Amino acid sequence: MPVKNYQDELLKELKDPQEAAEYLNACFQDSEEVFLQGLRNVIKARGGIARVANLTELNRENLYRSLSRKGNPKFSNLTTILEAVGITLLFKPQSKRARAA
Repeated sequence: MPVKNYQDELLKELKDPQEAAEYLNACFQDSEEVFLQGLRNVIKARGGIARVANLTELNRENLYRSLSRKGNPKFSNLTTILEAVGITLLFKPQSKRARAA
């Protein structure tokens, strides 16, 4: 039986905006580093950095830099990038149990 490449399967799933949103939510809850890696995966699945740079009119090299492992994207760039890949940033209140902790 052939072994499926995890990355290929992940990128295929991340083409669906609902899957991409749920994936990014899980990544965000883990850590900043995991979120940035997740965002890079979503961007790759949705056409790559060059496409996102074109859609957002952000500099491609700056996108690579800000989304790197040591990157720190500006909030305004982050929301622009998310919009380009079909994701909306949404805030919701924590459950009472999470707030009590």
